[in-house]
Amino acid sequence: MGINTQLKTLLLSASLSALVSLPPAHAGQNNRQDQAPMASAKEAKIKHWRVPNSELKFTDISELKTAFIDSTPAAKQDGIAVGKLGLDAGNNEQIVALAKEIAAGKHGKFDSLLIAHRDKLLFESYFSRGRIDLPHPQSSASKVYISTIVGRAIQLGYLTMADLDKPLVSFLKNLDPSRFTKGAEKITLHKAMLMRSGIRISDEQAEKFRQSSPELKGQGLLQAYLEASAPITEASQSFKYQNDPMLVMQVIEAVVPGSAKKFIKTELLDKMGISNYGWSTHPVSGLPGDASMTSRAMLKFGKLAMNNGLWNGEQLIPAAYIARATDRLIYPNEAEIFGGGEAVSNQGYGYYWWGTDLTYDGKSYASASAQGGGGMYIMLIAELDLVIVVTAHERENTTQQLIAERILPAFVSQPDKLASH
Repeated sequence: MGINTQLKTLLLSASLSALVSLPPAHAGQNNRQDQAPMASAKEAKIKHWRVPNSELKFTDISELKTAFIDSTPAAKQDGIAVGKLGLDAGNNEQIVALAKEIAAGKHGKFDSLLIAHRDKLLFESYFSRGRIDLPHPQSSASKVYISTIVGRAIQLGYLTMADLDKPLVSFLKNLDPSRFTKGAEKITLHKAMLMRSGIRISDEQAEKFRQSSPELKGQGLLQAYLEASAPITEASQSFKYQNDPMLVMQVIEAVVPGSAKKFIKTELLDKMGISNYGWSTHPVSGLPGDASMTSRAMLKFGKLAMNNGLWNGEQLIPAAYIARATDRLIYPNEAEIFGGGEAVSNQGYGYYWWGTDLTYDGKSYASASAQGGGGMYIMLIAELDLVIVVTAHERENTTQQLIAERILPAFVSQPDKLASH
């Protein structure tokens, strides 16, 4: 995904205090073959890649002795319907063979692989540091959650679709426009969600802004960015993987009642039945930053998008917004794209969603995906009604190629079987 060094440093230095975290009770790690592995009481406290000044780190989670591979996922009363791979749809043997290869370390350091078809979870597996009840760091997949929050604000009337094309600074009343760099008004919500704000600051300034101080809290950080940036021009507003989601979160904080933190919980996660998660606080602005989600929670976000914003009969996100967010609105250059392969082409970008064509047997299937460094994916393949979730760590990003080579064939060659039983 082309995450630059500056952004990586910022992510790693982020304060990781959880926005909310309500894990279930734990009786210790369970590695029985017939039950998905659970986190120990100690591991359940871990919500992010690392917790500063603490011994609790995601990297310290013990490796599973035995991978968990399940073609008949258990119903958990968590709002996720389940089915049987090979009976409802798909080729059980092909997917299980892939999972066994993952367990043997042939495809990098996967932590989980889940596959849902027609709203039913048909396959669930955990490897390495994966646990069914442990929120996994999302890295840049967190951006899709921010995009979803914008959609929720639009659904509730705190923003409109037309507002997407308004200057971002028009929503923020605590700024001093007289000190902005030239062209600051060219930054719209639309462009910020395409990673095209055009803000360009030096490494020295970026390092300075990583040092928290009272004047940089809240909208103060954006004020500092807009003062220090080079002029915002058409040329500078090219795709660049940087801290643009922070700009969008500033708008959410400004337009919703209460706070962005409360809004995320009550108007989105509570609605979706997601209570076991982590959401860090940005170390400078004090606003919500990066998220950690369980694999099943990730699946819920995929299902929400696949169903055009509808959740349990309630329209949480406007369908028109979902369509735009998951569309390929721009096509970044190759230097900004991370992960590909012979069967992966036409990679584009929407509102923090990536779009890709995956090819199998001469036919291309359009996909949309949340992507996070280290190997996090929520992938939608609408034509096949598939939602695929992957969590991983420290691995080469060949996931899209692997999906094209090994998961597409299992569903293309095995059509939906619901009509036959």
